[in-house]
Amino acid sequence: MKRLKDFDYHEPATLDEAVVILEEAPGDARVLAGGTDLIVDMKIERLQPSTVVNLKRIPGLTGVDLVAGGIRIGALTKVTDVEESVIVQSRYEALGTAASLLASPPVRALATIGGNVGRASPASDLGPALIVSSAVAHITGVTGSREELVEDLYAGPGETTLAPSDIITHFFLPDPPTGYGSAHVKLGKRGSGTDIAMAGTSASVVVADDGAVAECKVALASLGPIPMRASHCENALRGRVPDADVLAAAAAAAAEDASPIGDMRASADYRTTLARVLTLRALRGAVAAAGAEVGVR
Repeated sequence: MKRLKDFDYHEPATLDEAVVILEEAPGDARVLAGGTDLIVDMKIERLQPSTVVNLKRIPGLTGVDLVAGGIRIGALTKVTDVEESVIVQSRYEALGTAASLLASPPVRALATIGGNVGRASPASDLGPALIVSSAVAHITGVTGSREELVEDLYAGPGETTLAPSDIITHFFLPDPPTGYGSAHVKLGKRGSGTDIAMAGTSASVVVADDGAVAECKVALASLGPIPMRASHCENALRGRVPDADVLAAAAAAAAEDASPIGDMRASADYRTTLARVLTLRALRGAVAAAGAEVGVR
């Protein structure tokens, strides 16, 4: 096994201590949460940070809890705990499903929700599900604390809007409104112990009393440089009764939103087709979860 290159290692006991260490460290410093990605990247020398800051001793960064107006999920909460949370499963179906489909059970037992978001992979399982759940990231850094929608955290493949000293402490998901439903669908290709999405779609809808979709969010994975909203798809659905024709048109519009690349797992054309197929499945699932009947005008 290849030996890791030397680096400074810290285990701060408080957030303030961690922020100071990151602020004073070189720009290549990395935080350690679950370590499922960071350790692998260091072993293959994709990353060679001079400083690693382990966040596991800091209290208050784990747990799925009901709070006023929604739920709070600590950034160091294991993906397994998100997957198995009754609170998540009963309120945010897309996130519960996405957590259950991330990699393998051993990886889910180590990986954290904050680490998955911070990695900013275009193929992220949790990113799209958090986006359609209107999740807000709470961040602490050298300039203080701030809040940012998860969808605004992604700046590019492997890049976020976080400053070097910023630490995601938790995510807040607002209570779903009446008539809300969500779903997540993914097609992966297994290899090297992980099931990376060739394409994935999360969708959420709010169905009004008149049967029309009052609000909707659709987010795509592995179909662009970042987990991203599918605005054409959303516009094709919003304000309409989600019958079979409307859902098919909205799903077709998702293919217009997609801008995939081709790689060893799938061609760009195949991914574009998947954008339509998987979005249709996700929309049907979200509408059904909202208690509406799919295919009825």
